[in-house]
Amino acid sequence: MTPVVLATRVGAAKGSQAAAAALACAASESDRAALLIDLKDGRAPRPTLVATAGARRLEERLAVHLPDAAVASRGRICHLQLPPDPEGIERLAAVLPLVRESAGIVHLPPQLLRQVLGESGVRSTAALLRADLAGDRALTALAARDLVSAGLRVAVLKHQLGWIAARTALLGAYPVAGASLPHRLRERLLDVGGSKCRPQHAGIDRAEPG
Repeated sequence: MTPVVLATRVGAAKGSQAAAAALACAASESDRAALLIDLKDGRAPRPTLVATAGARRLEERLAVHLPDAAVASRGRICHLQLPPDPEGIERLAAVLPLVRESAGIVHLPPQLLRQVLGESGVRSTAALLRADLAGDRALTALAARDLVSAGLRVAVLKHQLGWIAARTALLGAYPVAGASLPHRLRERLLDVGGSKCRPQHAGIDRAEPG
């Protein structure tokens, strides 16, 4: 089963998109690229000068099925942007089956989380929450419990990636050791055969300082 990870923020926490990109990089190899899907408006992703063969192949596959989609191969990953509305969620369900060899990482605003979870065509396996626990611990615990109850494995990233690591991940390049997502967090989210985390633990991890 292909991992499908939903990545979002809790409250006003920053850095969820970079965390999603870093997770996509971790799930990619030179011959098979993960797909980072952004449910958002704004400027479409642009291809980078250097991209792996796997990223280019996935971009070509998506272009055939979605000729009008905003898609680009970027380093190790393929980046797709969809509108943050019911049409975008419907297209999301059609896109994910095309990611056969790697993983689909869906970055979305928190207000769309329930709609995506309710879409039968989106078979999510895990969720990554970027949260600042000093101000949003109770809200984060509540969100984690709801997601675990829905059958997802959950991890909470307490600190955003450093600037260099974030920019590197968004370019589709895996950040240097010690400046990326913790190994334990990556394993929990990407291992479809792994055990689910317990609500009371909330899957809390942190990134190393950037």
